[in-house]
Amino acid sequence: MDVIDVNDLQHVQLELDGGLAVVTMGTHDDDLNILSSSLLFELGLALEVTEANAKVHALVLTGSAKAFSAGGDLQDMANIHDVYGGREFALAGQDVLNSLAALPFPTVAALDGLALGGGLELALACDLRVAGPKANLGLPEVGLGLIPGFGGTQRLPKLIGQSRALDLILTGRSVDANEALQLGLVNRVAEDALDAAKDLARLTLPHGPIALGLAKEAVNRGLASTLSHGLEIEADLFGMAMTTQDAQEGMKAFLEKRKAEFKGH
Repeated sequence: MDVIDVNDLQHVQLELDGGLAVVTMGTHDDDLNILSSSLLFELGLALEVTEANAKVHALVLTGSAKAFSAGGDLQDMANIHDVYGGREFALAGQDVLNSLAALPFPTVAALDGLALGGGLELALACDLRVAGPKANLGLPEVGLGLIPGFGGTQRLPKLIGQSRALDLILTGRSVDANEALQLGLVNRVAEDALDAAKDLARLTLPHGPIALGLAKEAVNRGLASTLSHGLEIEADLFGMAMTTQDAQEGMKAFLEKRKAEFKGH
């Protein structure tokens, strides 16, 4: 696995293993991976680097030590006393998470230990999630007199439904890996969340990269649309896929009973 040079980041490490990028949050002095402004900035930079790298076709996001991320930086938040400052704080975090959600290739969060508040919101911005046996997931913001601000009130209901989302948001309770799986909050539970997340991400690597990006776009845009409009979106994106060399190669390879060699164009 090769470490990609991203100007000696202090809070985030980026490695490349074939077509798989692995982004690891963590520092020696913070084993909870608090989403400070510095960490979020570096995470945003790492995401830009992976998106610009034509070799990357999937990404796994994980945390070092005993947490994925225990949430936002309360020291920063405690210094905010006005609506404008709070709004800007939320928008800054949302901007990084939106960049993660918009990546044109599959993303998988490996959740072992704490994934709370902003940490869970970060995981929700990934396409898929794998939980380890020590995973503890929740949105405890109401216990602080706050609400989720990095997308939790929007992404969680879309993922698990309004009633289940309100159960977690209004009680502030956390769930273990098994309950998270039952709720549909995670896709897999595994003894080694990181290895399982890598395996899941690698399942997407043999497929057409353009098709993967268009499939993500179809699902995400469709969720914000009516069924009839969503079907139009799907038809438009299907048409775009049909014009690619990858599609011609994929169909030709199937008919010739050989493995397709996708080029990403």
